[in-house]
Amino acid sequence: MTRSPRVPLVATTLALALGGLLAAADPAAAVGGVSIAGPDGSATVSPDYATEVTVSGSGFQSVANGFGGVYVLFGWVDDPAGGSWRPSAGGLVGEDYRYVPDAESAENNGFQRFLAFPGSQTESSANGTIGADGSWTVRMVVPGAVFESQDREGRVTAVDCRRTTCGIITIGAHGVKNANNETFTPVSFGTAAAGAASGSPAAPTDAAGAAGAVRVGVESATVAAGSSIVFTGQGFTPGEQVVASLDGGLTAVGPLTAGARGEVAAALPVPGDIRDGTHLITLRGAGSGSVAEAEVSVTGGTVEVAATTPTVPTWAIVMMLGCVALAAVLVIASVVTALVRARARRRARRAASGSSSAPGEPPGEPAGGPAGAPAEPLATGVRS
Repeated sequence: MTRSPRVPLVATTLALALGGLLAAADPAAAVGGVSIAGPDGSATVSPDYATEVTVSGSGFQSVANGFGGVYVLFGWVDDPAGGSWRPSAGGLVGEDYRYVPDAESAENNGFQRFLAFPGSQTESSANGTIGADGSWTVRMVVPGAVFESQDREGRVTAVDCRRTTCGIITIGAHGVKNANNETFTPVSFGTAAAGAASGSPAAPTDAAGAAGAVRVGVESATVAAGSSIVFTGQGFTPGEQVVASLDGGLTAVGPLTAGARGEVAAALPVPGDIRDGTHLITLRGAGSGSVAEAEVSVTGGTVEVAATTPTVPTWAIVMMLGCVALAAVLVIASVVTALVRARARRRARRAASGSSSAPGEPPGEPAGGPAGAPAEPLATGVRS
C-alpha cells in the first residue's frame, strides 16, 4: 500500500478523530457498492492465469480534502455476510481478511489500488480519486485462484480461492477505519479456458516470457529481521512455476504460478536469526530457467558477525621460524668469530713484546744490566 507523507500534528489528530467517528458507524449502514467486469463483462476470472478486470464503485463516502481514502484489494474475508472481518469491527489483516501484496507505489502490478479523496495531499500518489458523488473506477489484476499473503507478524499463508470465497475488498486507507467504505464483492473462477478467452494463452508458447527479460522488484530496499520481503516478479513464462529464495535457500516461498503476463507476487519471510547487512533475493522459473535477483538490506538480526583473525599458512610459519633460527646462528657465529680473532690478536701482541730488545742492548740480554750482575737491594723503607 502507498505510504502517506508526513502531515502536521493538527491534521493527523483531526484525521484520527474522523477515523474514530467513522469507525463508530454501524457496518450494516455502509452504502458503498462495487461492480466487477472481466474480459467477458462478468465477474468471472481465470483460476490459472492473471486476469485484468475493471472495478467500479458507487455510493462511497467522499471527504473533500480528507486524509486517507480507499484501498481496493483482491483477497479473502472470513465472514462475507456478517461483516466481522471489517477493520471498523475489529477485523485484523492475516486473521479476518487477507489480500494479495503488491509494491507500495502507484506504478505497481495492479494487485491493489489506492483511491484518494478529492483534494487530498496524497492524491498525487494514488491510482485514482473518489468523485464527489462517491464513484470511482480502476483497472486491477486478479492473479489467479491461489496467492500468497502475510499477516501483521510477516507470516506467509497460501490462500486457495477454489476452496474459499475470494473477491474485491475495499477498506479505509492510511489507517483510517471507515465503515461506510468497507465492502466485499466476490468473484467467480472459471476454467482454464477462461484464461484463454481473456487473452491469456492456455499454454506457454514462448520461453522468453510475456514481458521480456525477467526482473524482480521489492516493496522496500530495507526490511527488519523477522518480517517479510514483499516482492513482485515480471517476465517469466505465463503459467510456469516460480520459486523465490533468500540467500540461496535460507528461506523460500513457492512454487508460484506466473500470470498471463509472466508476473508473480508474494511475501518472502526473513528469519530473526539472520546477520545484518545485504542479502540476495532470487526468483527462478522452473520451466524457462530464467533467474532474477535483487539485493535487500536487513536490520535487527540476532546473529553477530564474529571477528575474523587472519590465518597464516603453515609454510609461512615454518619459513619464519627457519629465518629466526638462521639469524640466531649467524649472530652466535659472528660473536664466536670476533672472540677468536680478539684472542689471537692478544697472543700475537704478547709474543711480539716478549721477543724484542731495548735499544742499545745486546740481543737476548735482559734489560737493567749485564747478565749475572747483582740486582740492586730492595728498599726497605728504613733509613740507616
